[in-house]
Amino acid sequence: MLTIALTVAVQVAGWEAGPPLPRPVSNNAVAAVETSRGWEVYALLGLDSSKRWDGVVNWAFRWNLREDRWEDIEPVPGPGRLAGTAQAVRGKVYLFGGYTVAQDGSEQSLPNVDIYDPLTGRWSSGTPIPVPTDDASSGVWRDSLIFLVSGWHDRDNIANVQIYDPARDAWQQATPIPGPPVFGHAGTIVGDAIVYIDGVRVDRDPRRFVLQKSSWQGEIDPLDPTRIAWRRVTDHPGGPLYRAGAGTLVGSAIFAGGTDNPYNYDGIGYDGIRSEPLTSVFTYDPGAGHWSAAAPLPQGVMDLRGIVRAGDRLVIVGGMRDGQRVGTGVWVRRLGRP
Repeated sequence: MLTIALTVAVQVAGWEAGPPLPRPVSNNAVAAVETSRGWEVYALLGLDSSKRWDGVVNWAFRWNLREDRWEDIEPVPGPGRLAGTAQAVRGKVYLFGGYTVAQDGSEQSLPNVDIYDPLTGRWSSGTPIPVPTDDASSGVWRDSLIFLVSGWHDRDNIANVQIYDPARDAWQQATPIPGPPVFGHAGTIVGDAIVYIDGVRVDRDPRRFVLQKSSWQGEIDPLDPTRIAWRRVTDHPGGPLYRAGAGTLVGSAIFAGGTDNPYNYDGIGYDGIRSEPLTSVFTYDPGAGHWSAAAPLPQGVMDLRGIVRAGDRLVIVGGMRDGQRVGTGVWVRRLGRP
């Protein structure tokens, strides 16, 4: 039976429009980092408003929250790509993976690890991902390790949980996920718990992409972070989601937007039907095992790569709106206690 918590650690109702991006972009990785200039939010890579193969970009934007505008920064090295994921650890932004799209429609998952230093404004490279992946979920554990969970590798999903240690610029493999490997799922880390939901599995006879509803929690062993005790938990409110955003509150995970019709990158479903974004928002407390519905977004949005927390604000950047429109929109919610 689904248990809905009456309160959550932090209020998440009341989203407002933030300063628009310089150009429309979707499927962009996001990260937030506190610098000597204050909190900054980054939007990296993605798809422009053409939604074509040659509209896959390597743009990089930065918003210092003390200012009411975004600015272009040095582009991400290498080709434009989609479905990368980003996290911030100890003052630097780490960008992982993603895939390229060729004119003939072929796609390739990349192993790239790109590191941005806000203080110098320079990019550098880290040790490549052992199993190149895109459309993975990610999270930061104890401000020290970055976990990549499942995702797509060239021709199929992978069950791998890959751990990057920024201090050593080194990778380890952790306990794989026990459920079906997925892409386009949404997840994060809360304390010692990895939480992820839904995504698309691959059925083989016949081969097809299937959106599944499932919610998972993995407890990271503090003595050996490569050991994860996975279990399936009660499903979240509402239907299954694809490319929703996920982020972390105080003691809870938050999920927002997404769609119920999976697609590749142009917003047209694998079934040929146009995908439409959702407005739903809900939270999960891994300590109590409780889901809680929250006030919806003012406007539906899908094709998200995360929700970032920048100080006392949650921020959703870019994505596709109604009619598969790639926009410049940014949603911001100031956090407060109930």
